[in-house]
Formats: sequence, structure tokens, C-alpha cells
Amino acid sequence: MKNSITRRSFLKQASVLSASIATLNTAGSFRLIAGANDRLRLGVMGCNGRGMAHIASLLNVPNVEIAYVCDVDSQAVAKGIAAVAKKQTRKPEGVKDVRRMLEDKELDAIAIAAPNHWHAPATILACAAGKHVFVEKPGSHNPHEASLMVAAARKHKRVVQMGNQRRSWPSVLEAMSALHNGELGKLHFARAWYSNRRGSIGRGKPAPVPDWLDYTLWQGPAPERPYQDNVIHYNWHWFWHWGSGELGNNGVHALDLARWGLKVDYPRRVTCGGNRYHFEDDQETPDWYVAMYDFGHCGIAWEGQSCAPRGFEGAGFGVSFFGEKGTMVLAGDDCKIFDPSNNLVREIKARRDDQLHFVNFADGIRSGKPLTAEIEDAQRSTMLCHLGNIAWRTGHTLNCDPASGKILGDRDAARLWRREYRKGWEPKV
Repeated sequence: MKNSITRRSFLKQASVLSASIATLNTAGSFRLIAGANDRLRLGVMGCNGRGMAHIASLLNVPNVEIAYVCDVDSQAVAKGIAAVAKKQTRKPEGVKDVRRMLEDKELDAIAIAAPNHWHAPATILACAAGKHVFVEKPGSHNPHEASLMVAAARKHKRVVQMGNQRRSWPSVLEAMSALHNGELGKLHFARAWYSNRRGSIGRGKPAPVPDWLDYTLWQGPAPERPYQDNVIHYNWHWFWHWGSGELGNNGVHALDLARWGLKVDYPRRVTCGGNRYHFEDDQETPDWYVAMYDFGHCGIAWEGQSCAPRGFEGAGFGVSFFGEKGTMVLAGDDCKIFDPSNNLVREIKARRDDQLHFVNFADGIRSGKPLTAEIEDAQRSTMLCHLGNIAWRTGHTLNCDPASGKILGDRDAARLWRREYRKGWEPKV
């Protein structure tokens, strides 16, 4: 693969950058950029779907400049440049290789909205190059990568935020405050869900790679597979080689709220059932599945139904918390609290603003303000997705170490803890 920078030279540069980073006394603290009130220069990796949402939000964050847009799809690069140029005086540079923008010593941070198999490798490369990172959910493709991301953030003293943006919504913060202040008393259980109406992805056929796509670079860290016509740009979610199914796609948002509300980290037991029921096609991940997480003193259930849009509580997304003094229902953007007799006690007005999550990220870089979704805590939520998927793929009940989330006494399940990488691309810290 021909690129403007070879992998060997990039790693050499990254090593020099890493060696020059000052060591701080506290392992969890970050080295802030010089000139904390200066304009932040960012690059956006991925200009389809969530990437365009990143661009829209970042353009409204005060004193932030989008200096690069990056995508292996040349049409997406053009789209990203056009979107930035509408609101920003200086036109961003378009590149197709993330390593190209990481060479820029004046770049402060990157936002990653590439497919899941790129999340951790790009984050680790960026941290080694001295950049702060905003990475989309789920942030890692497998449990091994989750630990590497945290290690990279700590080693290089980088600010790393994950894109579970509900952590920054004012109404969700108020709801969590109510839970943690004992409004429902002792909490016993959380039920989370997601529903959609997705169609069949069909049967893919081998096809020539489109001239607008660098397919080799799109695959990046993943072992190479021949191009087929029903994977890019979205259906990769439903193949284990690149994606994490609906659990890692949207389940991570609901499970993050459930775990946050219950104040739990890792479960002691995980089960997951379901299948691909609606269509006979190439999709490998279930279109309907139910995952159960037992924490001993409380539990979480998540139900995903990708092809049946009617959810629960009148919403396609939500979490219900059940406590000794009643129930809280976060359904869609609404929040309602009920007493033990199911009488409505009060409502928390919906106040959502995804831009606040990027503002929090920028504040974390400039002033060290605590992140609402710092990568270590965020990856605890992602681990619930990984464990649920491993339980489904093996058909096993997983027994886990509640201190670390690691799978106990199951060799078949442990084999899915990490993936194989294309030669020369395995992420290392």
C-alpha cells in the first residue's frame, strides 16, 4: 500500500514524540496542551454518518478549528470539506490516511468516526503521536483493545473521550442525580432496550472496488477480505470481522446509562440469547437478542430488536430503573418517575444537546475539566457489549471476575477476547 508516510517511519516518529512527553506524578492525570486558551486544531476521521455529526458539533464549539477531514472515501472527504467550509473561514485539508494528519505537530486532537475495527488502533496511534482523542462508541472492537486504549491514554497522558453523548445531556445528568440521591431508594434492576426497522442486507457478491474507495486502507488493522457489494458503508456493523452487532452499535448507549445509574462496573455472570430471525441474508449478528448481566446485588437486561420498531414505554430506546421506592423510566428523551403503586410522581424535562459532549472534551484538553465519558469508565460499558456478544457467539453462560470483567474458566469464550490483525497493524502500547 502506497502512502505519504510509511508505517516504519510513522512508528519511529511516534516513538520520538512519546519519549518527549513529560511524566506527571499522578497516573490518571493528563498533560495539557501549551497555551490552554488558544484555538484547538482538530482532525475528523470519517466523514459519513457519525462523522458528519462530529463536524456539525465541532463547528459550534467555541475556539475550535477543524484543520483536517480524513476518509478512505474520496467522495466523503469532499463532503466533509464542503460542510466545514460553509461555517469556517479556513478550509480544512482533506486526506485519506489518518497517519497523514497525525504527522502535523500543530494538530491538538482528532475525532474518530471510522468503523469499529479502526476505533482502538487509531486512538492508540493518535495518543502515541501526542494527540487527544474523541472516539465514537463502542471505542473498541474487542476486550483486548479496550484495555490497550486505556493504557495508551495513561502512558501518553492524553485526554480521551468516548462518544456516548447522553453522559453530557442536562436531563440525563438530573435523572442520574435523582437516582444517586436515593429518590428510588435501593436499586435492584435496570431494563434497557433498543428497536429499529432495518431491512435485509441481502447476499453480497464479489465486485470491483469503487474508484472512490481505498479498500485496503478501509480494512486497515483487520485481516484482508475480498470486497463485496453489501458491506460498505454501513452493513459492516453486522459482520463480526468489523462490527459489534446492535449491542455495540446502539446497545452501548443504553447499557452505559444502566451501569451508570446502578453504580456497577463488571458483572459476575452474563447470558445472551437470540438469533437472526427476520431475514435470510449475510448478516452474522442477531436481529433480536436479549442479554442479561448479574452483578450479585442487582442486574441489567438489554433487549435489541433491529427489525421490529415498536419498543417499550412508547419509545424505541430507553432504560427503566427499578428500586424499593418506585421506578424511573428514561424513554427516548423523556424521564418519568413513578411510585411503587405506579403513580406518576414527577417528570424531568428533556434537555439534550450532543454539542455539550464536544465542549466537555475541549474543556478537558484546555483546563483538565473532568470528562463525562473518560475512556476508562466508558470502556467498562463497552465491555458489557463485548461480553454479551461473546456469550451469544459461544452459546455459553459466562462467569466473570467482577473486579476486571475477565472471563473465568472458559477457553472457547477466552479465544474471542482479542482478534487477529493484518500483518504490521497490531496495535501496541
